[in-house]
Amino acid sequence: MDRYGDAADHASRARLPDTTGTAERDGVCLAWASYGRGPTTLVMMPTWSIVPSRVWKAQVPYLARHYRVITFDGRGSGASSRPVGAAAYTNEQYAADTVAVMDAAGVDRAVLVSLSCGGAYSVHVAAERPDRVQGLFAIAPACGFDIPDAHRDEFVWDVRPPHARGWAKYNRHHWLEGGYEDFLHFFFGEMYPEPHSTKQIEDAVAWGLDLSPATLVDTTAGRLGCDGATCTSLEPLCARVRCPVTVLHGTEDHIRPPAIGARLAELTGGALVLAEGCGHGPMARDPVLVNHEIRRFVEAVAPQPATRTWIRPARRGKRALYLSSPIGLGHARRDLAVADELRALHPDLRIDWLAQDPVTRVLTDRGEHVHPASRHLANESGHVEHEAGEHDLHAFQAIRRMDEILVNNFMVFDELLECESYDLVIGDEAWDVDHFLHENPELKRSAYAWFTDFVGWLPMPEGGDREVTLTADVNAEMIEQRARHPWLRDRSIFVGDPEDVVTDPFGPGLPGIREWTEDTFDFAGYVTGFDPARYGEAEEARARLGYHPDERVCVVTVGGSGVGLPLLRRILDAVPLARRLAPDLRFVVVTGPRIDPGALPRRRGATVRGYLPDLAAHLAACDVAVVQGGLTTCMELTALRKPFLYVPLRRHFEQNLHVRHRLERYRAGTCVDYADALDPGGLAEAIVKELGRDVDYRPVETDGAARAARLLSGLL
Repeated sequence: MDRYGDAADHASRARLPDTTGTAERDGVCLAWASYGRGPTTLVMMPTWSIVPSRVWKAQVPYLARHYRVITFDGRGSGASSRPVGAAAYTNEQYAADTVAVMDAAGVDRAVLVSLSCGGAYSVHVAAERPDRVQGLFAIAPACGFDIPDAHRDEFVWDVRPPHARGWAKYNRHHWLEGGYEDFLHFFFGEMYPEPHSTKQIEDAVAWGLDLSPATLVDTTAGRLGCDGATCTSLEPLCARVRCPVTVLHGTEDHIRPPAIGARLAELTGGALVLAEGCGHGPMARDPVLVNHEIRRFVEAVAPQPATRTWIRPARRGKRALYLSSPIGLGHARRDLAVADELRALHPDLRIDWLAQDPVTRVLTDRGEHVHPASRHLANESGHVEHEAGEHDLHAFQAIRRMDEILVNNFMVFDELLECESYDLVIGDEAWDVDHFLHENPELKRSAYAWFTDFVGWLPMPEGGDREVTLTADVNAEMIEQRARHPWLRDRSIFVGDPEDVVTDPFGPGLPGIREWTEDTFDFAGYVTGFDPARYGEAEEARARLGYHPDERVCVVTVGGSGVGLPLLRRILDAVPLARRLAPDLRFVVVTGPRIDPGALPRRRGATVRGYLPDLAAHLAACDVAVVQGGLTTCMELTALRKPFLYVPLRRHFEQNLHVRHRLERYRAGTCVDYADALDPGGLAEAIVKELGRDVDYRPVETDGAARAARLLSGLL
């Protein structure tokens, strides 16, 4: 449901509207939103009411950086009214709604971008109000042309079918008599026939469930000319369209065959773009392609002056673009260590960073150059924090539900490389870039290296069979991408050793994760981001930081996101009890950059600090630590040979499975379940017990950054 004031929905959006409003026509309220302020306006047309305007979520953020973009929920969907009766849902009604929304939003002329049924609405507007339309870009149009479709023509929509299989489900009786959800799963499975489309299907089914079967019956009857509605032939209207037209149609469209798109292009004198292998929803399944094609069309219809800069290679020097994952600060510290080593090998190298908060704080403190394009990145940390509960983050689903943010951020990256030249792109768990480059390999413009410290999305037991299926599907897609384009990554670098990789399979019938990783990755060893020896003995480190010789120090830290607030509160509840057991124990609680220290209670013997650029120094000075289950801080403590408790986020597969596997290999730390941390007395006892533990950790490599830099050096 696209209710523009829904805060929960806003947290997952790549871009929020600049303005919202409603247009009213004949008693029907139409919810619209406006994004961007460019000289050309695009109206993203509603389609069949089975989905709201959120169907354009992968297009709006990118297009709104260049144009003004208007979306609106068509009558019967999202936040707009749901009138009763087929006559309320004819093509003419949707066309008149479009003009009403343009009037309400103050739009004189616009390019109309449509999907499926929206193509017919757009033709009506262009034919009847040519003064308001600059161009039509129609994706997978469904225009009611007399073109045979053997799969669908066997059944009549308003006649009870002999069975409820296949396209027989596209039937008013099936919808109204308990088969509506069954139809949604079938229909959207046909809309997205491409492998690995589980997220797109899941989104669409959820949107469809926001609509009643009776309303969908009315919308269909209106389009088909049933139940008192009149259906106007579109072909004569096409002849009256005078604006430029481009039709994009997938060759594997199971909803409307590409012959319909070809016919619309022919009748309007427009261009036809065939998307080989695409289904009926390329705006969601192949958003990069669709975004580029829309912009190409709009630039031809309404050209805008552009300035480009070209620098002769002799004056350019070596340039690298570094992308550092914003989910936590550990990536930033290790990436800076690798960057320093790479500069030592190439003193003339300039590194630009494409990054976002909180990583930019670390980079700014170090005097690094954060590329101005970074301001266009949608915030991933904010999304993750919204997804989290009380020390609970379903990491796999959180990333999966970040889809529109990842599309936006890839488009920022892609546009940057379109305008500027780099010799090397380094992506440290830049999932957006890696996925969409493999889906659009023609967009690779430089050498490309990929970093990660885990391989394989793993199901958590509580996720059941569905999570097993979904994680295996994502893993299978990645394996297929790598097999299809093994050349796309010039280096795949694992931050660790082969033994740090779990031995689980990627999923049923898929290879083992460690076996596959050994075949496809180079191994740099662990990258700590610092040399533990430079901090000296703990006593020296304590003295430098102002800790007293007669006190022992417990550092508490939860990383760079705001997810750790509940754990910090639990630990502070345990402070008085721990100090009864160990009166000389002082707590230093580090909130990080995204948690307000003022949000935490004060406890005697505990100091609450915000973001500490020199956190590693405090870890070196401590006697014990309590941390979340993130890899970086746990491995820093391992390298410093400090006793520590780690409390993995519930349902966080990486912390519970990948990180724990690695820490057990190093014989490091003591894992505490969050349920046990809810008992202040038990947590206090665990902290004091850990305080007195002798450690026998496996040594952590100190040359990982240098090894990684050598692997990258040849690409420059």
